[in-house]
Amino acid sequence: MAWFKKEKKPLETPADKKVQTEGLWVKCDGCRQILWKKDLEQNLQCCPKCGYHFKMTSQARLAMLFDEGKYTEHDAGLASPDPLEFTDRKSYRRRLEEAQKLTGMKDAILSGEGLLDGKPLIACAMDFRFIGGSMGAVVGEKITRAIDRAIAKRLPLVIVACSGGARMMEGAISLMQLATISAALAQLDAVPKPFISVLTDPTTGGTTASFAMLGDLNIAEPGALIGFAGPRVIEQTIKQKLPDGFQRAEFLLQHGMLDAIVPRKEMKAYLARSFRLLGAWDETAA
Repeated sequence: MAWFKKEKKPLETPADKKVQTEGLWVKCDGCRQILWKKDLEQNLQCCPKCGYHFKMTSQARLAMLFDEGKYTEHDAGLASPDPLEFTDRKSYRRRLEEAQKLTGMKDAILSGEGLLDGKPLIACAMDFRFIGGSMGAVVGEKITRAIDRAIAKRLPLVIVACSGGARMMEGAISLMQLATISAALAQLDAVPKPFISVLTDPTTGGTTASFAMLGDLNIAEPGALIGFAGPRVIEQTIKQKLPDGFQRAEFLLQHGMLDAIVPRKEMKAYLARSFRLLGAWDETAA
């Protein structure tokens, strides 16, 4: 008569009765409103209430720029060999492993080729999650290879910067990338094919001191922090109080350091229109 026996269910704990909401909400740094993460993702990581631009992953960035989010990734296997065997609070090798696990990337930049409004384009996007988007040998090499491809295929180039600067764990090797990338861009300029630099929050240090400010057009997202040295260092050097909003995109635009500030939702259309005006695809097939 087993069907008459009532099975005892385990007692529910208070934790079992709670609705799991952890990780589903995020607070906006602009207006301090609590936002549903899915709404934020559908709005290209921009606050629907105040327009604050959150950081984007490099994967999401390229998917946003290329038609239907489709592109061919280049140099995905490049990774740093830890040339200096650097260690501070933890070993550089361990930092690399943690960043690779977090991002699913080998280093702080993604490089790809696809279509922008039906026309071929090469684009790179940096990822701040990977050791602050710092620029080491791998980042420098991938950008340089992207420039070489743009030269060989006579295609325009976009680089989206999001970086704290040169990667100190690689010392002088990291600093050499500033000159390497700048020299490659000079060769692209001789082709000539246009390069548009997109500066996002933050773009600082050696990244600003090299390719981020060498575009045929330098455009930024609203509110992006852009500069070389930090405000405190500058104030101590010049012995003056800096104005409000110093090193923000709006301040730089007013002082002639940028060509435009473009909201994220308008970025793709702006890039396509700009490349056409610059004659980027005059000699390439549709």
